[in-house]
Amino acid sequence: MLVNLSDVLTSEGKKTHLSVPLEMTSFTSRLGRFLITEKSPVEFTFTNAGTNKAKIEGKVELTFRTKCDRCLTEVPTSLTLQFDRTVTSPDVEVSEDSEDDINYMEGYQLNVETFVYDEILLNWPMKIMCRPDCKGVCPVCGKNLNDGECGCDTFVPDPRMAAIQDIFNANKEV
Repeated sequence: MLVNLSDVLTSEGKKTHLSVPLEMTSFTSRLGRFLITEKSPVEFTFTNAGTNKAKIEGKVELTFRTKCDRCLTEVPTSLTLQFDRTVTSPDVEVSEDSEDDINYMEGYQLNVETFVYDEILLNWPMKIMCRPDCKGVCPVCGKNLNDGECGCDTFVPDPRMAAIQDIFNANKEV
C-alpha cells in the first residue's frame, strides 16, 4: 500500500496521524518464509521536519509462526516494531551516505509494505527459542530432548587423546 506524503513534505509544521492496514501475509528472508498469524494496523505519525523532509514515527505489532532454533518445535514469535525515520522528497539531492528513504519511497509516496519489511529485518531476533533451557535434539537419532532422554550413546572421545589411545591399543594382549 502506498501513502501519499506530498502534503506533509511541502507544508511547514504539518502533522498527520494515520492508521494503515498491513497487507503483508508472510515475511521471507534468507532464514526462510514465516507466516504472519496476527497483525495490528500500522500506526503512523508524519511530521514535517523542514524543507522537503518528513519524520515518520509509528508502531506495529506482528506475530509470526516460527520454529525453535534448537528443537524445531513451532513457536509463536511476537515483534513490536517502533520506528522513527526521516524521509525526503524526490526533488532533493540525496547524498550517497543516506540510507533512510532509498528503499521505501516511490516519488512522494511511502511504500508501507517495504517500510515494514525493512523494520522486520532490522528487529528479527538472533535466536528463537521455545524456552530458555531448551535441550535441542539428539545428534544421533533426532529425538526432542525436551521430551526426555533417548538412550543413544552420545560419548565423543577427545581427539587430542587419540595418540595415547593408539599406544594402549598397540600394547594390548589378545
